[in-house]
Amino acid sequence: MTEATRRKPGTPCWVSLMVHRLDATQEFYGALFGWRFEPGPRQLGPYLRGLLDGKEVAGIGQLPADQDLPIAWTTYLATDDADETAEAIRCSGGTVAVGPLGAADAGRLAICSDPTGAVFGIWQAAAHLGTAVVGAPGTPAWNELLTQETEAVSKFYKTVFGYELDAGDPAEKDLVTLKVDERPVASLYGIGSSLPRDRGAHWMTWFEVADTDEAARRVAGLGGRVLREPYDDPAGRLATVADPEGAVFTLVRSAGA
Repeated sequence: MTEATRRKPGTPCWVSLMVHRLDATQEFYGALFGWRFEPGPRQLGPYLRGLLDGKEVAGIGQLPADQDLPIAWTTYLATDDADETAEAIRCSGGTVAVGPLGAADAGRLAICSDPTGAVFGIWQAAAHLGTAVVGAPGTPAWNELLTQETEAVSKFYKTVFGYELDAGDPAEKDLVTLKVDERPVASLYGIGSSLPRDRGAHWMTWFEVADTDEAARRVAGLGGRVLREPYDDPAGRLATVADPEGAVFTLVRSAGA
């Protein structure tokens, strides 16, 4: 287990979820990952930060009653200047839907989408640096963009965030690893016609667990769904699941963990 510090631009630094039933969602993730909760910035409306051993790992907020938006985990990418990055997103074919706006003394954020429509956030840290623990069960382990193909969208992310792109063998899979200072931080995965039509391109959050099979059973027992049963992958043992409101995420017991 390592404690996170201020991330370099482009590095995933936080994940959050906006839901309709905040209390029920709090109970689900508390039971699944052992999170406890404390209030977050009031500027974000009803909003809670999930904690492990008193350290922040993720956020959950409540959608206004009149907003019928897709329920999905949002990956936040670090930036040193949210306003400058937001402008770069607009100039590169993306969209800035919310912000940039301040979240008290925590930092500054914006909610954006890339040219394929995949939603992500940007976070300019002040007092809140982001996820404070990495590597432990119950913490975000990886972030991956699922899209139809990676060639065009990889240019967008490289232009905006300055990533180094490491493309795998296209004969095997359309996978691009995003690197910051030669360190892998996220990936883009082109899955073609397998991309869900009802979701389109989207960022997927992976959460570390001690036992993928047991965690998947727990998801089902808590009112969620198992969308893909546990399977072995070079990254570890994975399962794709959804919480009771339909937010999809990946459980992973990382290889070598």
